[in-house]
Amino acid sequence: MSAQEAREPLVYINGELYPKSEAKVSVFDHGLLYGDGVFEGIRVYNGIIFKLREHIDRLYRSAKVLRLNIPMDPEKMVEEVVRTVRANGFRDAYIRLVVTRGVGDLGLDPRKCGRPNVIIIVEHLEPILGSGMREKGITVIFSSTRRDPVHATSHEVKSLNYLNSILAKIEAIEAGADDAIMLDSRGFVAEATGANVFIVKNGTLITPPVTTGILPGITRAVVIEIAGKLGIPVQERDITPVEFMTADEAFVTGTGAELVPIGFVGKVPIGDGRPGPVFRRILEEFNRYKTDPRNGVPAF
Repeated sequence: MSAQEAREPLVYINGELYPKSEAKVSVFDHGLLYGDGVFEGIRVYNGIIFKLREHIDRLYRSAKVLRLNIPMDPEKMVEEVVRTVRANGFRDAYIRLVVTRGVGDLGLDPRKCGRPNVIIIVEHLEPILGSGMREKGITVIFSSTRRDPVHATSHEVKSLNYLNSILAKIEAIEAGADDAIMLDSRGFVAEATGANVFIVKNGTLITPPVTTGILPGITRAVVIEIAGKLGIPVQERDITPVEFMTADEAFVTGTGAELVPIGFVGKVPIGDGRPGPVFRRILEEFNRYKTDPRNGVPAF
């Protein structure tokens, strides 16, 4: 371990940098009390903060829905993220950018909260489903917990309320699976607990639409872009559980997970149970794409 890696990471809180062990917010913060806030997960690849401006744009869209006024403009937020990455010196890292409603009282009324808290965490993080799973594929189940519908706490807003996903993740763990596929209120495939999903049928790449209550993922958009460049047809449409199980290939995408193939639904293999050719082509191109300086903001 290098001296840099052994050093305690620095956490940004409202313009100041604190050692990780000293980074604190009040227990009366409504982000803790009520999940009242928004966040983004962002990757740094070889000193390039991948799709930073796209992540910041989504953060502000989510905040708008919650009527949460972030106390700086988007360009200033970009600068503060870059400053925090640079202060930590990590050329490959994961960023968790959080904006909470701020300190209030024990009631729900957001008017009782003062200034929102802006928190930026930068640490090393392996792909959340395991980097080795790219070669063998993960096992998923269909969760009995339905994805929140678009007229409720829709995951189109990347809020601090992830209980819907956590319940499905617990179900997957108890079933001995790596993750869960969540269905929408109608019974169509929505997404995994923390990642978007794609299937491949007869050479066509298919992914559920945002009307199923999914997060419009940044990595999801990149995969669709890559598929277009590779000449792979793409459809955004409803997918039934049966169509999912009988797909030629399936995989998940997300900032935390990156790209991971799905090998099995329970004991039923997707295709032959191994990563398929379309996934491999997209992964190869994604690995080039993510390190291209044109696809992010340099931190150094």
